[in-house]
Amino acid sequence: MKKYNSYWKIAYIGAGSNLDKPIDQIHRSIEGLKKIKNTQFILSSSLYSSSPLGPEDQPDFINAVFAILTQLNPHELLNELQKIEKKQKRNRDEIRWGPRTIDLDILIYSNLVINNNALTLPHPEIQNRDFVLMPLAEIAPDLIVTDQKNVVDLLEKRKKFNLDVKKIINDE
Repeated sequence: MKKYNSYWKIAYIGAGSNLDKPIDQIHRSIEGLKKIKNTQFILSSSLYSSSPLGPEDQPDFINAVFAILTQLNPHELLNELQKIEKKQKRNRDEIRWGPRTIDLDILIYSNLVINNNALTLPHPEIQNRDFVLMPLAEIAPDLIVTDQKNVVDLLEKRKKFNLDVKKIINDE
């Protein structure tokens, strides 16, 4: 597949892990992102601990959001993220919203809107996930996400529905 174009596009990637040393898994995913061709790693949010969205009989998750610049098209980027997940032993046969070594999602890719079998952009659940909104608000508070609402507005609207999401002060 050819490059999408020669222009750099900003993308925001959500990361989550609750198996096999989750903080290490997040750090390993950053290293993987830094190795993607035609892509520059820009910024990471702090790490956040969150209660699981799915089955409750699993460990809490560690979450973060990353900003990258890329010349890859969204489907190529998705393919690269899935390679990182596979390298980190992500099991795609797992229970929906169940435990995982790493989950990498494209949250937003520039101002692009896509809805097909392989990819939906912006990610359709951003506004419903505090563990995405909180780290995203840290690195891109004015980012317009949905219905002309920015990240901070969406987070404020959701305050009364928050899962147990906490910023991790020291992630070492």
